[in-house]
Amino acid sequence: MDARDLATFSAVARLGGMSRAARELNTVQSNVTQRVRRLEEALGVRLFERSRNGARLTAAGERLMPYAARVDALLTEAVRAARDDGAPRGLLTIGALETTAALRLSPRLASYASTHPHVDLVLRTGTTAEMIEQVLDRTLEGAFVCGPVVHPELVSTVAFEEELALLSAPAKRSIASILSQPDLRLVILRAGCSYRQRLEEVLARRGIVGLRRLEFGTLEAILGAVSAGLGITLLPRALVGPAWRGGRVATHRLPPAEARVQTVFVRRRDILCSSALLAFQKHVVAKRAF
Repeated sequence: MDARDLATFSAVARLGGMSRAARELNTVQSNVTQRVRRLEEALGVRLFERSRNGARLTAAGERLMPYAARVDALLTEAVRAARDDGAPRGLLTIGALETTAALRLSPRLASYASTHPHVDLVLRTGTTAEMIEQVLDRTLEGAFVCGPVVHPELVSTVAFEEELALLSAPAKRSIASILSQPDLRLVILRAGCSYRQRLEEVLARRGIVGLRRLEFGTLEAILGAVSAGLGITLLPRALVGPAWRGGRVATHRLPPAEARVQTVFVRRRDILCSSALLAFQKHVVAKRAF
């Protein structure tokens, strides 16, 4: 068994077939089949159930898959480490909450890109749960998520602090009047959104549970739905000014213990900190880590 066998195995598993893997790996199908068979013989187990429709992982294949991914990630890191001469360059893939990207990152990213023009910076947005998972599986080199984050494989650095506020349609003048609505609904992002969880906790402390939910995919859609009176949401208070001017939503302040939230930058503890990532952390992220 060698790294090429594992890479071939991963391609077949990911693409669901020998021929599709061969096309991606720029080789012939017989070479892919031979490598998979050699790997199965070395391990003494079947890794795929083969059929006319392709190849599906067996239970043994499922168990092997995370290790193959780790080997591939380590090889990629090894190449990057060997080529890293201390000058920030190459691909850097970072994640962020959509609110953080809208509120905090644009000027800092512009400054970073100007200072380090040889870095190909990619910014992806998502929920806290999604991005923590992508950092753990090495899809992202780091991400701005809602804190606190306590995980043995992650380093967490405080980057920003936000004040959360309850948002409603402009006609609603107080939190009490909002919460007394018989048809109150939550306007939220998909599962895994940290602000969604915090909103449910804020309401639960007031004895309000089991409300209907309206899920939307973007902040603009959420703000539009709230403005139209479809429900309430919880977002950083500073977002309302730049993102939604003209008084189209009402902002209701919460007690400090409920309103304050930290945005933290997380990365894997064992990841290679490339020169591009080190420069990014110095330029964009605070220095305090825990």
